[in-house]
Amino acid sequence: MPISFDRAFSIHDDALLLRGQRSSILASNIANTDTPNYKARDFDFGAMLRSASQQQSDNIVLASTHRDHIAPSSGVVQPTLMYRNPLHPSLDGNSVDAHVEQAKFAENAMLFQTSFTFLNGKVNGLMKALKGE
Repeated sequence: MPISFDRAFSIHDDALLLRGQRSSILASNIANTDTPNYKARDFDFGAMLRSASQQQSDNIVLASTHRDHIAPSSGVVQPTLMYRNPLHPSLDGNSVDAHVEQAKFAENAMLFQTSFTFLNGKVNGLMKALKGE
């Protein structure tokens, strides 16, 4: 019986990719705390994860009949960035609230680690099954 990695990993592989992208966006927000007119960005993680898992379930395997055919896309969802409304608007037009961004970054890092730990456990379990332990 073949192993289905999509079912074995559930949505945690997509979650890791999206958490990594979100870390980059939040880090950019933090780095631009003092940049005039910079607008804080973020995306709805839950909506993007649902979109990624839906895309994964709707995925169609394409067969190529020639070596020069264009390979299908990897299926990674590109998040739709939205602007964050500031709690305390600044006079220079910057909408980054450093404390909010740092809290969201820490939360995202913790959830990234949680998904990574879960995936690591799944991979270790599959390795043990393959070894017959």
